[in-house]
Amino acid sequence: MSDKTYRVIQWMTGDVGQAGIRHFAACPTFDLVGVLVHSKDKVGKDAGEIAGIEPIGVIATDDVGAVVATDADCVFYTPIIMDVATVCRLLRSGKNVVTTAGFFHPTEDFRAAGDQIRAACTEGGASFHGGGIHPGYAGDVLPLTLARVMSRIDTIHLYEVVEVLKDAPLDHIDWMGFGKDKDAFLSEPTILGLGLPYFAQSMHMLADGLGVAIDEITAAEVDVAVAVEDIAHDEGAIARGTVAAQRHQWTAWVDGRPLIVFHAIYVTGGPDVLEPAWDWGATRYRIVIDGDPPTELTMQGLRQPDGTMSHPGYPWTAMGAINAIPEVCDAPAGWLTHFDLGLVKPRGLVRK
Repeated sequence: MSDKTYRVIQWMTGDVGQAGIRHFAACPTFDLVGVLVHSKDKVGKDAGEIAGIEPIGVIATDDVGAVVATDADCVFYTPIIMDVATVCRLLRSGKNVVTTAGFFHPTEDFRAAGDQIRAACTEGGASFHGGGIHPGYAGDVLPLTLARVMSRIDTIHLYEVVEVLKDAPLDHIDWMGFGKDKDAFLSEPTILGLGLPYFAQSMHMLADGLGVAIDEITAAEVDVAVAVEDIAHDEGAIARGTVAAQRHQWTAWVDGRPLIVFHAIYVTGGPDVLEPAWDWGATRYRIVIDGDPPTELTMQGLRQPDGTMSHPGYPWTAMGAINAIPEVCDAPAGWLTHFDLGLVKPRGLVRK
């Protein structure tokens, strides 16, 4: 089946969606047959132009009805937040849906929506799968893969470190509350804090894979560092004395002890411009397993011969899901988790 081609639709064209377009255009496993956009200034443009490559002959549209009616095997659905009604509409139309927008592993937080998705899968004879980089890979698939070589596991720590000004869109500055007064920031809900139900899916997947049950998940108080001087960026600056870094921690407890600890660290500068002088290093995912034998794994971008290194977060996010599309399309209808798919066998990556 390695030479089979899958007709795909790209739903939304942000950073992840553009990575999808570039891959679909280059990989012989896929045939891109439709692109749905939200922004009016993208309507009528060639998908290749939107994704920063040569034209590919697929024109973007905001006509949802027309895209839903398009003959396709799968929709790669990449908005930041999932609209369950839209996903169910796609599934009922007979299209498989692979998404980076959520619902990676069944938990109580998404029971009602999960039931709707399962019903739509049954009605349309289609399958649904959620993937990505974190959640969806770095905090669940990768630690379980690493656990394969362990004799005993006491604690699993997952560190996500992001240098925002180097490796994230500038809209993350306002979106995540950088530049706010420290007291105001700590008194309000945070974007990362609101995302806990999504990260908790990874924790439950880890626990299920290890054959244990989580008693509860707790959140530690958020830590922040402030700028000791103005931190300039392309659209202005993070003012001295305002929030310039944040650290979140969530712990999954099993049998009264911490088993899984997620650390999310987002910074806009190094120790020379932060107080406290945090030094978390480059953007990366780091897994530390305390047990027998103590084991650590770091995943980050590769330094090039000229010394530069960029974080491939968006391509990773896209490909973590895209590489599952063939197996999702070929599987029986239903909500397919990583456990249902097993070891995904990526197709079309090694090209002539």
